[in-house]
Amino acid sequence: MTRRLSLTALLVADYDEAIAFYVGKLGFELREDTVLAEGKRWVVVAPGGGGSGLLLARGVGDRQQQAIGDQSGGRVFLFLETDDFARDHRAFAAQGVRFIEPPRHEPYGIVAVFEDLYGNRWDLIEPARRND
Repeated sequence: MTRRLSLTALLVADYDEAIAFYVGKLGFELREDTVLAEGKRWVVVAPGGGGSGLLLARGVGDRQQQAIGDQSGGRVFLFLETDDFARDHRAFAAQGVRFIEPPRHEPYGIVAVFEDLYGNRWDLIEPARRND
């Protein structure tokens, strides 16, 4: 049996502003944008190179709208792995992405926490190379 995590739903306030951030600032690909009934859309973005993506889900109702930007209670929520931390850190900063700490070296790699347009925390991480 083969299994994989294909999508993670991420609550957003507005589809188009979220697409502008993830595609325009982080360089993600817009994999799908399909109009559904009642003002809903199926919007999938993902970093290039394959792997899982984000389903941008517009928050509906008070409970969902209050969770936008705080889906993990203030902890790092998502982890964006890169093969070149310095390149992506520089590019994101140039796009106005807000890093809440300077880069640091950990046993598992180089990492810095940034916030998306709603305040969700992400790790930008270049894993340490293993000497297997």
